[in-house]
Amino acid sequence: MYVVVYDFGTSSVKTCLFDIDSEIRLVASSTADYGLYITADGGAEQDTEEWWAALCSTTRNLFQKSDVKPEEVEGMAACTQFQGSVFVDENGNALRRPMNYLDQRGIKEYQECMGSGIIKVSGCSLYKLVRNLIVNYAGSTSAKDPVWKYKWVEHNEPEVFQKAYKWLDICDYLVSRFTSRIVRTADSAFATFLYDTRKGKEGWNKGLLKMYKVNPRHMPDLIDSTDLVGELTEQAANDLGLVKGIPVFGGGGDTTFVNIGAGCTRPGDTHIYVGTSGWVSTYLDYQTVDINAMITGVLSAKRGYFNYYAELETAGKCFEWVVKHLALDEIGVYLSQAKVTDDIESKFTSLYDYLSSEVSKVPPGANGVIFTPWLHGNRCPFEDSNAAGMFFNIKLETGKRDMIRAVLEGICYHLRWLLECQAKKVKTSDPLRFVGGGALSPVTCQMLADITGRTIETVNNSQEVGAIGTALVVAAGIKGVDVLELSRQLVKANHAYIPNPENKAIYERNYKVFKRLYKSNAANYKALNDETDN
Repeated sequence: MYVVVYDFGTSSVKTCLFDIDSEIRLVASSTADYGLYITADGGAEQDTEEWWAALCSTTRNLFQKSDVKPEEVEGMAACTQFQGSVFVDENGNALRRPMNYLDQRGIKEYQECMGSGIIKVSGCSLYKLVRNLIVNYAGSTSAKDPVWKYKWVEHNEPEVFQKAYKWLDICDYLVSRFTSRIVRTADSAFATFLYDTRKGKEGWNKGLLKMYKVNPRHMPDLIDSTDLVGELTEQAANDLGLVKGIPVFGGGGDTTFVNIGAGCTRPGDTHIYVGTSGWVSTYLDYQTVDINAMITGVLSAKRGYFNYYAELETAGKCFEWVVKHLALDEIGVYLSQAKVTDDIESKFTSLYDYLSSEVSKVPPGANGVIFTPWLHGNRCPFEDSNAAGMFFNIKLETGKRDMIRAVLEGICYHLRWLLECQAKKVKTSDPLRFVGGGALSPVTCQMLADITGRTIETVNNSQEVGAIGTALVVAAGIKGVDVLELSRQLVKANHAYIPNPENKAIYERNYKVFKRLYKSNAANYKALNDETDN
C-alpha cells in the first residue's frame, strides 16, 4: 500500500511516499522551503501560495525519485504545524496571510479578556479559567493561542473579518484545497480551547464561544483525524501530479501523530521530540492539566486518548541559529572550506553531523557555559514572550565549541525541566523515545540520556515520525484495523543510550543554575523587550 503524507513544518514541507505492509518503508521524500515573515509588532505570517507551490513541487519529485506511479497511491493526508489561523471565504480562499503559531500580536486582546476579574491565577481570570477547565481541561493562557489571533484580526482588520466564512488551522486549509470540503479536525478545534472534550459532548462549546465572543458562524463542521474527508479533486490532482479520486484523510497537527510514529501508543509511554520546536509528551487514556506549568492533554488521533504535552518553542531552531551565527567560517563547518580529507567528507553527511562531532570534543558541562533556549519567548513551564536566549558564564578561555555544546545542553536542560513538570501529574516512562531531527545525532542522544537520567531510545526515520504516524492512520483507515496496534507492530526501537553516571554531578550542578536563570532575569527581559513599557 502506497501512501503520500505531507509533513508540514514551520519553515518547510517534507513530502513522503510510504510503502506499508508487514513493515513501513520510506520509498522517497522531497523537501521544499517557504517563508516565515516576522513583523516588528510580534507577527509571524506565511503565504498560502508558497505552501501550495512547495506541495506541488515535492509531490511531483516523489515519482521522479521512485518507480511508483501516481495511480498506485491509495491514500493521503497531512500533519502540520499547529495553532495557526487561516481565514477563508466560501470557496476556501485565504483572505489574508495565515498567522503562524509563533504570532503573538494578540497580547492586547489576551490581556483585556483574561486579565480582567478580581481573582486571578497565573495572571488570568479565575472565573474564565475554571469554565475552560470544566469543559476541556485547558485554557487560553498564552497570547499566542489561536483565539487571540482571531480577536486581533477582528479588531485590527475588520474588512477581512467581515468577509471571513470560516476560521481554519493550517491542516484544515490544506484539506480544503485537496478536497474542496471546508472542515476542522477535532485536534485542531481543541487547539483553539473552544472545544468540549467531555465524553458525549465532543464539539464546539457554545458557552466558551459566547464567553470569548467568537462568532459561531466562523466555526466549521468537525471531523476526526482518522476520518475519510473526501477525494482529491481534479484541480488539486493536476497541480500535484497525482490522480483524481485518491482518498484524503483528516490528518491534523504534528503533535497528534508523533507518538504513533514513535511507537508510544500505550498509556504512560513518553517521547521527546526535537525539530524546529521541541516537546515532551506522555500518552494517556484520560485527560489532565497543569495550568501553572502550561501543560495539558491534547487530543490524540484516536478518540478517547490524549497526549500530555509540554512545549519548548525553539529547540532545533536554536541549533539552526548556531549554524548561521556562531559556526559558519569560524570553525570551518563548510566541509569544502575546512581542508578535510576525503575520509572525513564521506563520514559527515551534513553540517549538523560535523557540528556534533566538534561538540563531542568539549567535556560535559561545556566548561561551565550555560545557554537558555528561549529565542522566541517561552510557554512552558513559564509563559513569557519577553524571555530570550543568553550565554551565561563566558570567560576569556571560552571557545565557540564550548558555546555550541552549551546550546545543545541548554535544550536538553529545558526538556528535562518539562519532563519533571510532567512527572508531578502523570507517570512518565523509562525508557524515553527520542525522535525528530535532534535524535539523528548520537552526541545529542547521549547528552539527553545523561541530563535526564533516563535511557533514551531512537527509531528508524526519526525525522519523519509525524509523517509515519499519519501514514499509519491512513493505512489503518483503509485496512479497517486499530492504528495503535498497527504502530506497535511496525515501529520498533533501533538503539538505546544509557546514562553515563560519570557525567551526573556536572549536569546536576549546571541544571540547577539553568533553572534559576529565568527567575533571576525575568525583570531584565521585561525591561529590554516589553514594548508596552517603553
